[in-house]
Amino acid sequence: MSEAALLAIDQGTSSSRAMAFSMSGESLGIEQQSFAASYPAPGWVEHDPEVLWTTVLGTARRLLARLRSTGHRVIALGLTNQRETSIVWDRRSGAPIYPAIVWQDRRTAQRCRELALAGHGPLVSERTGLRLDPYFSATKFAWILDQVPGARQAAQNGELACGTVDSFLLWRLTNGRAHLSDVTNASRTALYDIRQGRWDATLCDVFDVPARCLPEVADSAAEFGTTDASLFGEPLPIRGVAGDQQAALMGQGCIHPGDAKCTYGTGAFLMVNTGARLVPSTSQLISTVAWRLGGCMTYAIEGSVLAAGSIVSWLRDALGLIARSEEIEALAGSVADSGGVYLVPAFTGLGAPYWDPDARAAILGLTASSGRAELARAALESVAYQTCDLLAAMARDGVSPAVLKIDGGMSRNSLFSKILSDVVRLPIWHARLDEATAFGAAALAGIGAGVYRDAEELAGRWQSERRYEPRLDDAWRADALEGWRMAVNRVRTS
Repeated sequence: MSEAALLAIDQGTSSSRAMAFSMSGESLGIEQQSFAASYPAPGWVEHDPEVLWTTVLGTARRLLARLRSTGHRVIALGLTNQRETSIVWDRRSGAPIYPAIVWQDRRTAQRCRELALAGHGPLVSERTGLRLDPYFSATKFAWILDQVPGARQAAQNGELACGTVDSFLLWRLTNGRAHLSDVTNASRTALYDIRQGRWDATLCDVFDVPARCLPEVADSAAEFGTTDASLFGEPLPIRGVAGDQQAALMGQGCIHPGDAKCTYGTGAFLMVNTGARLVPSTSQLISTVAWRLGGCMTYAIEGSVLAAGSIVSWLRDALGLIARSEEIEALAGSVADSGGVYLVPAFTGLGAPYWDPDARAAILGLTASSGRAELARAALESVAYQTCDLLAAMARDGVSPAVLKIDGGMSRNSLFSKILSDVVRLPIWHARLDEATAFGAAALAGIGAGVYRDAEELAGRWQSERRYEPRLDDAWRADALEGWRMAVNRVRTS
C-alpha cells in the first residue's frame, strides 16, 4: 500500500522549493532551485514570472518522482509564496505583460508620497492595517498598468488578471481555471479590507486598480482547484495557500495570542499572533491577517526587515568576503565583537519601524584595525539590532512575547542565534523542523483536505531543537543599541 504525503510548494524570493511531509509531519524530501533577480535601476527589483513558474514546476516534478519511487502518494498540495510581489498577466494566453515587481522594489515611493499628501494614509491604515509604502502590491499593479502600452484599457475590458505570486501560480497550476488567492496574500495588497474580509472598492479607486482584475479570495485552507493532469501525471488537489510568513507562523505552531516567530530569509519577518483581536499599531508596524480558517479570522502584528540573509549574500557575491554563506559564522566568530563597526543594510531602504524607502546602506565606525571578521560580525549584529527595533515597537503597541521562535536560513547559524538572544533579551527557540514555511503550507493543505482536525492538533507536535538564553549584561546591550541608533540616524532621510 502507498503511504500518504502532503506536498508543499514554497516559492521564495531567491529560490523555489518543493517539500513533502508525512501525516505525522516528518520531512520526506526536498528539491530546491535558485534563481537570480534583476535590478534595472536603483531601488528596482524584478523577477521573471516564467522563471518562477519553471522552477516551481521543475522542483515539484523531481520531488514527485522521488516520492512515487518510494511508494508515497500525494493527497493534497499546499502553496506558499513570497508576498507582495506583483504580476499582471493576459487572461487568454496566461503570459505576463511585464516582469514581476518584487516586494523589495521601491520604484513607487514617489506615488506613495503623493497619495499620502492627498490624505489617503489613514484610510489605508484603518481598512488594511498597512502603510502607504511601495512594499505593498497596489502601487505595483497600477505602475504596470500605466507603463505597459494598452494595459490599462485591457484591464478595464477584463482582459488582464492582477495577482500576487500565489494567484499567478494557481492560474498556471490549474491551467487558467482558477483566479484565486487566499486571505493572507490578499491582505498584503493594500486593497483588501481585513475587518470586512473583502476587496475594498474605495481603495481600488484610490490606487487606480480595476477590481475586476483581482482574484477571488478564499480561506487559507480551502478548495483551490486541482492541478492540471498534464503537469504531474495526475490531478492533485490544492487545499492550502498562505503567504510565506503566515505559513511560517502556522508551521512554528504559533496559534495562540502572544505566540511569536521570526523568519530569517532574504529579509526578516517578525510576527506575533493576536488572535481574534486586530491590534492597530501606533508604532509603525503592520496589523495583518494570520489566516482565516472556517470563515474565522485570526490576526497578527508584524514587523518587516528588508535585508537579513541578503546581507550575507552581498558579503559573498559583491564583496567576495566569503565563498559560501555558511562561512560567515566562523569568520564572525573569530573576533569577540565588531570593534565598533555598524552595518546599516538599507540597500533598498529601511522597513519597519522606520519606513524610509530613500535610505541607503552604510558601514560606520571603521578604523585601521577593522577587517573582514569585524565586518562579518557587524552584518550578523545588524539583523539582531533590526529585530530588537521591531520588538521594541511591538512593546509600545502592547504586544510583548515571552519567547521568540526562529526559522529560515540564518537561524541555522548558532553564533547569530546567540547574538540575537543577547540583543533582544529573550529566549530564542529553534525548531527541530527547520522548514517551518513549507510545513505551514502543508499543514494548511492537510486541514483543507480533512487530514487534520484543526491547527491545535498540529501545534501540539512542535518541538524545539536548540534553545538560546541571554548571557551578556544590560550595560553591554545598552551601549550596543545606542551605537546602532546613531548609525541608523546617519542614513535616514525621513
